[in-house]
Amino acid sequence: MLSKYVGCQTSSIENDITKTRNHSRQRGNTMRVVFGIDVSKASSEVAILVNGEKVHGYTISNDAIGFARLLGDLRTVHKPEIIFEATGVYSRRLQAFLNEHGYAYTRLNPLEAKKQLDSLRVRKTDQIDAEKLAQSQFVLNRKPTYVQEEVYQNLRDLSRFYQNLTEDIVRAKNRLHKVLQVTFPELENILSTPSGEQYWNLVIAFPCKDFVLDLSKDKLSESIRQSTSKRISDKRVAYLAEKLIALANQSYCAVKKNSPMLE
Repeated sequence: MLSKYVGCQTSSIENDITKTRNHSRQRGNTMRVVFGIDVSKASSEVAILVNGEKVHGYTISNDAIGFARLLGDLRTVHKPEIIFEATGVYSRRLQAFLNEHGYAYTRLNPLEAKKQLDSLRVRKTDQIDAEKLAQSQFVLNRKPTYVQEEVYQNLRDLSRFYQNLTEDIVRAKNRLHKVLQVTFPELENILSTPSGEQYWNLVIAFPCKDFVLDLSKDKLSESIRQSTSKRISDKRVAYLAEKLIALANQSYCAVKKNSPMLE
């Protein structure tokens, strides 16, 4: 069903391109076919220009169905020029599709694209942007974008993931710090620095003073032992237990033990 739909659409475009090719031959011109693609979140606008003349324009979904239609049109042309603006995660699928099928393309930085198209822009619509991307290629003759090996993209993805993870950790720590100011601010003084595996495990185990004072000394000592994966001496456990009890007796919690803030 998909191939039948794509084939129907492609034959129409192929006829238009063939007509333009014949006109070009009559004039003695070399035929250039440029696909301008304006990528948004769920769909992309495609404008097909032959020797500067628009022969087709349509919208595709950014999925297998939409890319199948685009592929059908690309296959009707020898060495099509493809140009689109990089739109972060939205253009990644189009880029992967073109790489998979071996098509060269020109990927523009958004600021670079805006600067180049400002002189051509009449009003801001996706359809006009796609067409003007293609039109500008006949004037600027941009070179295809260099495609790096997949390992470099993987490294960039890992770096971005690590950065996002680090930011999430910082935000989580800031939220915990704010909650502790309401429930048990003295707990931040239990260790030399309020960070690390043992500190965060103690925060989870004792979010307010009641969780400390409700335990016997033996159970409190056992909780302290379980707060770290490292070996900890009996002397160190006893010291932390005494300090924890002193901090709990000093503290005044602003919420009840069953408060949602402690969940």
